[in-house]
Amino acid sequence: MSPEGLPYRPCAGFMLVNREGLVFVGQRIDPSAHGFWQMPQGGIDKGEDVRDAALRELQEEIGVAAHLVEVIAQGSRPFLYDLPPELLGKVWKGKYRGQEQHWFLGRFLGEDADIDLEAHDPPEFNEWRWIEPALLPELIVPFKRAVYEELVAEFAPLI
Repeated sequence: MSPEGLPYRPCAGFMLVNREGLVFVGQRIDPSAHGFWQMPQGGIDKGEDVRDAALRELQEEIGVAAHLVEVIAQGSRPFLYDLPPELLGKVWKGKYRGQEQHWFLGRFLGEDADIDLEAHDPPEFNEWRWIEPALLPELIVPFKRAVYEELVAEFAPLI
């Protein structure tokens, strides 16, 4: 099947900002994305609410429980990206051409000690840090860069 005939994988993501207006990023352990940093995100389970999925991903990937997050906004629309040809058929068992991502912006109400990269088994990230929102697009894998540029443009005024 051609990539155009494949669906997009439903995904939810979270731009988590601290009290100083900096954004959480984690460095991926995944060999295909090693050296790149991203915000928490992952698949939406069948029948799952997108907001619930985004908050679940925060808990699963970085150990941040929902009560430690004040949701500020949901993205104005789903953001799409296509996988590059070298990854098509290799990730997600070849079922998807890319992702349809539903993004949320939220304020982190906890302390850095509340972030636990070991919360997920196996861990998704090997390192994390807080960064200026404008730096996000240059840290993400190139095929997701346009999504991150749009997210920064939409969410930055709300941070």
